[in-house]
Amino acid sequence: MDEEIRPPDREPALRTLAMPGDANPNGDIFGGWVLAQMDLAGAVPAVKRARGRVATVAIDAMRFHRPIFVGDLVSCYATILAEGATSMQVRVETWVERSAGDEIMKVTEGMFVYVAIDADGGKRPLPVRE
Repeated sequence: MDEEIRPPDREPALRTLAMPGDANPNGDIFGGWVLAQMDLAGAVPAVKRARGRVATVAIDAMRFHRPIFVGDLVSCYATILAEGATSMQVRVETWVERSAGDEIMKVTEGMFVYVAIDADGGKRPLPVRE
């Protein structure tokens, strides 16, 4: 496991609280909920870069390092690592601040691939960088 001790030094793409409705009977947050938050976070820089609609086409890797608990402050950080003609590979890291104290830790990370799409849902080229 990647033992980073600090979250990235920038604003997260998404920040939310883990709620009881997102948990199993033991109080651990469902992995699918975490995945959905990460997908939303990864779409933030992808939409900005594409200057419009994107669709998630792949999740190349996903690692769950630690559980997320009800009441944790969940922050997802997203960075575009690579681009193709129509697609982008985005790394998303999820960090939590435990509700019981000042403990901050990375809990998940994944690689998401987004493609720029047109109004009909077809692929379109990424805009030329200015």
